[in-house]
Amino acid sequence: MSKPMLTFVTGNANKLKEVRAILASAPSFPFELVNRDLDTIEVQGTTQDVARAKCSEAAKIIQGPVITEDTALGFSALKDLPGAYIKDFLKALGHDGLNSMLAGFEDKSGTALCTFAYSSGPGAEVLLFEGRTAGSIVPARGPSNFGWDPIFEVQGSGKTYAEMSAEEKNKLSHRYKALALLQEHLLGIGRRSEAS
Repeated sequence: MSKPMLTFVTGNANKLKEVRAILASAPSFPFELVNRDLDTIEVQGTTQDVARAKCSEAAKIIQGPVITEDTALGFSALKDLPGAYIKDFLKALGHDGLNSMLAGFEDKSGTALCTFAYSSGPGAEVLLFEGRTAGSIVPARGPSNFGWDPIFEVQGSGKTYAEMSAEEKNKLSHRYKALALLQEHLLGIGRRSEAS
């Protein structure tokens, strides 16, 4: 019996690789995970507003179950900005520019936030699963091939995400924490399907 498909809406190969690695840790994962790169409308608002709108639109386009992921990086001194807009800030300013935003502040702390949104299909309720990791904004260290990983040092680790192995990062990242909650929900769906 084949598993039902679940579409992860992303064009980011690094995100896809991380998500597959984390979900593969559950041998009884009830879906076949596929990905699709879609251009969805990015609404303005909170991370939750952005995640709900994106997932709802993706479910309409896919006409089936979908998950979407949104990542935010909030600087405590800036009242959690740039937040959901970190991708645009990084593109415009680079790692050095992001650090410069905090030049006049003593507080360099920040929070990485990942929000996974799940919809079982068009018109269905969008469920959110969030993970947070505390840390500090630091001058870039490590490879710069995955977003803002080089400037986010995880609290208590002494390392940026970029300096960690994939296995190490996948055990403590904001993405891992959010995915663990999503995975628990999806495994519950799988158990209910088997019981039917």
